[in-house]
Amino acid sequence: MDVMTLAEEVIEGRRIGRQDDLDIFLGCDLKKLCEGADRIRACLVGDKVDLCSVINGRSGCCPEDCKYCAQSVHNHTGCEVYDFLPEETIVDACKMNEREGVHRFSIVTSGRALTGEEFEKALHAFETMHAMCKIDLCASMGFLTAEQLHQLHEVGVTGYHHNIETSRRYFPHICTTHTYEQKLETLKLVKAEGMRACSGGIIGMGETWEDRLDMAVSLSELCIDSIPINALMPISGTPLEHQQSLAEDDILRTIAFFRYINPKANIRLAAGRALLTNDGEKAFQSGASASITGNMLTTAACATIRSDKQMLQRLGRDVTPDYLKIAK
Repeated sequence: MDVMTLAEEVIEGRRIGRQDDLDIFLGCDLKKLCEGADRIRACLVGDKVDLCSVINGRSGCCPEDCKYCAQSVHNHTGCEVYDFLPEETIVDACKMNEREGVHRFSIVTSGRALTGEEFEKALHAFETMHAMCKIDLCASMGFLTAEQLHQLHEVGVTGYHHNIETSRRYFPHICTTHTYEQKLETLKLVKAEGMRACSGGIIGMGETWEDRLDMAVSLSELCIDSIPINALMPISGTPLEHQQSLAEDDILRTIAFFRYINPKANIRLAAGRALLTNDGEKAFQSGASASITGNMLTTAACATIRSDKQMLQRLGRDVTPDYLKIAK
């Protein structure tokens, strides 16, 4: 089947799963695949682009052994180490992102899970931001319990981020201190709480094309709302420091078939945008409908909030969050 025909079928309601021949995405013409993905995006998501920004609320000393991560104690990257940030610092960052017109703001913390006094500090910070700001609030704090997710929801957090990182098959090659199944269970708790689930992964870690397709299908099966796609930017001191960076065409092909398989999700550009033309302009014409903007945790962002918005506006995309439209 031609990928443009397949795109029309997806728009009409067809959903692609494990029962389908996914090799079509690997052998087809890239230009046509991207055109089809962009048509799906336009019809099922629209021209609105969702921009999110994060603050690294607690950095370093993570006991998990993820091979890509600068913050793992198993790696030797010299990353900055600090405990949970003062609430004032977090609230100020939230206000700045709201002034810049970002759609959502997230506290991200290192470690297996945020617990105890630091979790209480996070709850209070979210409660303060919810009272003072209109921007949507999200969190990424590891393996939280159902009760913790409920507490976050009660103080105004509407979305929770928890990447599955790669395929079920390849996951043990990337991390051995927790399992893929634990990832899935956390995401199921997020959905059960009624929060937006944000989960994606990293491509370019040595996985196969079939692993990328498997990850896309797994996220579809979980009904994930937002899918960040990171292209590995190798960090010195990690086991993946010498991994070869992906070519732009490979990243675009991945983004495009993620759109076919997850037609209504926000396919979100994340780390690795430096590998893309004009900070991802082609990606936004290949199925992407969202992006992390501003500083990218442990890798330097190649764009600013304002340059992102200018680029997207040139493409005819709507980058104004609802809270600003209501204010007008």
